[in-house]
Amino acid sequence: MDLWSVHVKISNPTFLFPRNIFLDKNYNNNNKLNCCNLSKIGDGGRVFEIRFSNHRSSSFMVQSMAKKNSGNGDRSNSGSNGPKGNNHSDGNNSNNNASQKPHHITQDWREFRATLFAHEQAESVELPTHDRNGSQKEPKSLGLKWAHPITSPETGSVLVATEKLDGVRTFERTVVLLLRSGTRHPQEGPFGVVINRPLHKKIKHMKPNNPDLATTFADCSLHFGGPLEASMFLLRTAENPKLLGIEEVIPGLYFGARNSLEEAMGLVKKGVLKPEDFRFFVGYAGWQLDQLKEEIESNYWHVAACSKNLMYAGSSEGLWEETLQLMGGQYSELSRKPKQDL
Repeated sequence: MDLWSVHVKISNPTFLFPRNIFLDKNYNNNNKLNCCNLSKIGDGGRVFEIRFSNHRSSSFMVQSMAKKNSGNGDRSNSGSNGPKGNNHSDGNNSNNNASQKPHHITQDWREFRATLFAHEQAESVELPTHDRNGSQKEPKSLGLKWAHPITSPETGSVLVATEKLDGVRTFERTVVLLLRSGTRHPQEGPFGVVINRPLHKKIKHMKPNNPDLATTFADCSLHFGGPLEASMFLLRTAENPKLLGIEEVIPGLYFGARNSLEEAMGLVKKGVLKPEDFRFFVGYAGWQLDQLKEEIESNYWHVAACSKNLMYAGSSEGLWEETLQLMGGQYSELSRKPKQDL
């Protein structure tokens, strides 16, 4: 399988993408994609390179390198110069890359987009790009927890309730993780689970009919997932569990329902998975095809992308405030507003 690493090279520290270029197709034509190139490197590797420039003479290059791996399965590598052992295939380019100090990104595309958004925000407040000695500052890293607004819902994004839902007990001040965005099948509406409403109960307190469930997941916490009747669970794991009925939400985070539990319990008993990797939800939230779009346009929900470490934090009760604060600007102001009693 391929191991991918992405190198981002910025020749001018000024952020060159117009707002939400990855989210809005109607971007300024002064920003041009100069070239796309796919070439081969040694040992069956590949390089995909994109160059982008704008009217301010800034240039930006994204370079993705892949190499065949003799091992089984996909394993990401967080080394600073690409997958371990691949340096020999770069030839003289490795020295050039080192001198240009590329920003090395091994995350999924959502983290890459979040990095671009962070650079854009930094430029908008005109933060200094050089230190006292005149040396260019390294861009600030994202950190483990991040969130930023996006224009439309997508699988793995979150819906953050606005003040218009204050007084609606089911959804006031909730954060809903979208397990499917509703674009996968023409007749399927979006659905997800509320991730910041813990019930302060564990599986063992519910006396489930299945004794194996009560034993295997006894100390797993329960959460209110939404008003619709069905039970679901989230599973956080670095490896694809390859369980029947399990679907990936974002890299490293999966969801399943009752029909997946038997196999999941088997993997826990074998030590492949851990009980603490699971989070169980009573109920879920769902919308008809255009219903969610109308609610977003009516300002009932803010839509955001956020990190796995944020949405899967140990304590979720302060998630609404924390997400809005990380989104910044007007969203941060909303997090400090008192709840409106309607």
